[in-house]
Amino acid sequence: MELAQVRLLVSDFAACYRFYADVLGLKPQSGAGDGPYEKFSPAVGSAGIALQDREMMARVLGELGDAAMGHRSLVVLRVDDLDAYCERIVSRGATLLHGPAPMTDRMRVAHLKDPEGNLVELQEWLLLRG
Repeated sequence: MELAQVRLLVSDFAACYRFYADVLGLKPQSGAGDGPYEKFSPAVGSAGIALQDREMMARVLGELGDAAMGHRSLVVLRVDDLDAYCERIVSRGATLLHGPAPMTDRMRVAHLKDPEGNLVELQEWLLLRG
């Protein structure tokens, strides 16, 4: 078994597309900015994040039509230089909720939300201290 992607169900597909492509800088697979589906990949690694139009899935499953409430997901992206990456994405319109700040002695993090309210955690892994 192989994890192909994590898929987020979104109501405002175009806003989320712009956030993951233009703000976070992930590479879209097909360029389908109007949806109903798009997969985004980082520059390295095989895991991906996909967006799926919530209304389309509601028709398929006969449920999930209501907007999600509260924190229902956390997308985690690892970056090499957290401060520089945060500076870039803030200049492109991101709003940081927290950080960059230490989370443990091995990791620094920053948090933000996409246009649908999904949490995004940016991680910078540190060498073990001591």
